[in-house]
Amino acid sequence: MNKPSMMTSLLIANRGEIACRVIETAQRMGIRTIAVYSDADASAKHVQMADEAHHLGPAAAAESYLRADKVLQIAQETNADAIHPGYGFLSENADFAEACAQAGIKFVGPSADAIRKMGLKGNAKAIMEANDVPVVPGYHGEDQTPAFLSERAEDIGYPVLIKAVAGGGGKGMRRVDTPQEFATSLEAAQREGQSSFGNDKVIIEKLIESPRHIEVQVFADSLGNAVHLFERDCSLQRRHQKVIEEAPAPGMTPAMRQAMGAAAVRAAQAVGYEGAGTVEFIVDSTKPLDQSAFYFIEMNTRLQVEHPVTEFITRQDLVAWQIQVASGGALPCTQENLSVTGHAMEARLYAEDPATDFTPSIGHLHRLRFPEENQSVRIDSGVIEGGDITPFYDPMIAKVIAYGETRDEARQALTNALQEVQIAGPRHNIPFLRALLSDPQFIDGAMTTHLIDDRLEALVDGSAPDSTVALIGACLAVLAERRHLMGEARLSPEEQNSPWNDQTGWRVGAPVGEFIDLTISQQSYRIRAICADNTWHLSWGDEAVLAAGQIDEGGHLQMDVDGASHSLSMVPTEQSIFVIEGGATTEVTRAGSQAAEQGSAAGGNIIISPMPGTVTSVSAKEGESVSAGDPIITIEAMKMEHALVAPCDGTLIGLPFSVGDQVTEGAALATIEPPEQA
Repeated sequence: MNKPSMMTSLLIANRGEIACRVIETAQRMGIRTIAVYSDADASAKHVQMADEAHHLGPAAAAESYLRADKVLQIAQETNADAIHPGYGFLSENADFAEACAQAGIKFVGPSADAIRKMGLKGNAKAIMEANDVPVVPGYHGEDQTPAFLSERAEDIGYPVLIKAVAGGGGKGMRRVDTPQEFATSLEAAQREGQSSFGNDKVIIEKLIESPRHIEVQVFADSLGNAVHLFERDCSLQRRHQKVIEEAPAPGMTPAMRQAMGAAAVRAAQAVGYEGAGTVEFIVDSTKPLDQSAFYFIEMNTRLQVEHPVTEFITRQDLVAWQIQVASGGALPCTQENLSVTGHAMEARLYAEDPATDFTPSIGHLHRLRFPEENQSVRIDSGVIEGGDITPFYDPMIAKVIAYGETRDEARQALTNALQEVQIAGPRHNIPFLRALLSDPQFIDGAMTTHLIDDRLEALVDGSAPDSTVALIGACLAVLAERRHLMGEARLSPEEQNSPWNDQTGWRVGAPVGEFIDLTISQQSYRIRAICADNTWHLSWGDEAVLAAGQIDEGGHLQMDVDGASHSLSMVPTEQSIFVIEGGATTEVTRAGSQAAEQGSAAGGNIIISPMPGTVTSVSAKEGESVSAGDPIITIEAMKMEHALVAPCDGTLIGLPFSVGDQVTEGAALATIEPPEQA
């Protein structure tokens, strides 16, 4: 029997951090790497890392990364041995896997048949039941008429979950608590399923009220070998998308681990699986793990976003495993050779604003700095400083992964790593992630998939950065700029403010002073700055503080405010000054800038589009009376629907967009006339 030969060239049919991740391992193994890119990614990190890169098409994924024919054409033209699909895009596209096989190019993943069997949730559950893998009670059939589905939901018993059969990442999923909500929720799930996956079919499942989400990493080769690499707890979720993952699962017992692992391996073997996969289970959190039943949710037939935590605790490179298996080789380890060492956690760092219902944020990355990677900290990122977060793709900036000998050591290492990240540009979720990591329920390992929703208000409020500190820091930065001292020799505050150099109308007997106009979150401030005794006296409204500090060449400001010390990083731009402290970023807008004018023009009775997108539904009509919180219009952007609601009571007097219309960031989507004006 001929020994399998290792591939020599690999095309990565993806972008972002996963493309960079695959390129890194492949190059270390001596494999030529081929990147593909859209117009929006011409200068992206993965393009720079690869040995060669080829243009796919326009920015929209449907015209570039989802063009299976174009990807395959480039693979053939570059003589690629194999295609690694990463996750998302074409990774679970059975037709693409089949086309690769027909073209004689290895698809780094399972067969088209295995993808099809596991890709449709109803079909997958039937296979699981036949192979002694427990499933959640529900309806997984072909009849998709709304009346019939409503009857099945009644039979199952509310609350239920409606889930797109081809869904994933929370897309096409809706919780329904009462029969009255069913029709609207069904329409939304079907619409999102069709939009995201080209399939509007759904299944209905009984909702487990206090669930934990625990998944098992499995691997199989073409020689009949299959193993599991233990479990990950992915219970911290928002909108059914994972936020923080960890391995192993808190409270996991050897008996439960063995039972879940064995069930996951049976699931993979039932469909003749090959490569990396994840079998996801739901567990009732009201019982200890050694007593609770577990139920199959779905199998993701690809590598997962959270695979680094498994790599940390097993000391295995799962991408290297994928390449070895795809080349026809045997699994690198048997089950007996695998063990769990220590604990790992991963936080998904997104360009989004928790304060505005986690609206994705786009923009230029004026600064992007991460802590140095070491034995305990790993950064997986697909963007670089000077790049952009665009509206075309998922707004992930990076995955920050930390390891420790114990769970608490891993948690603390992740917290510390997040505090060292510096981002200036799009809004981001670092303070929210830090708030989650310090939540008492999470610290105790007693979280459920509802933890974030249950504590959302406190988590968001508690993670808001101190705007007063940012305002003071920005003031000192402006004062330094005015004296051209950024990166130059330092002068004392008195020397900087000599009355002979003052241009603010100084006269004998009057203190030297000047005014600085700044805006934070549409709140404008006029700060008076007067220097005395090497200290700045800053005052605005009823507030007054004493502040002193020096800014070095790198923009680091060591500042003292009324005796309290602050270590800040300042990133000045033409329109704003970004103030960063402990991972949290506050954008302070300069007076007269375009951003400040836009902020002051936005009224409380206008619904503003938070990003570019497509209108998917309109829930009201012009002339109708609406109440604050009523749904008005829904847009789809960054692969998710965002329902926008009325900001106040009144009459809808402006609604210029219809379903299918493209809208830009900042567009006025609807105008409401308050009652007193009607």
